[in-house]
Amino acid sequence: MKVEYFQDTDTLYIEFRKPQRETETRDLDENTLIDLGPDGRVSGITIEHASQQTDVSQLLLRGLTAA
Repeated sequence: MKVEYFQDTDTLYIEFRKPQRETETRDLDENTLIDLGPDGRVSGITIEHASQQTDVSQLLLRGLTAA
């Protein structure tokens, strides 16, 4: 899993697994997009205007384990 915040575009991206070639992106609402693989599993979530949706300065990751 990878979490990236792009301050210049105020975009938060959460990658659950590497996107595949046949990834389909769907709008959940006007600020949230999900990426789906050909098997229908979510591979990532994009949150536009992230600082308006959550306090991005307080991002906290828990439960990290060594790969």
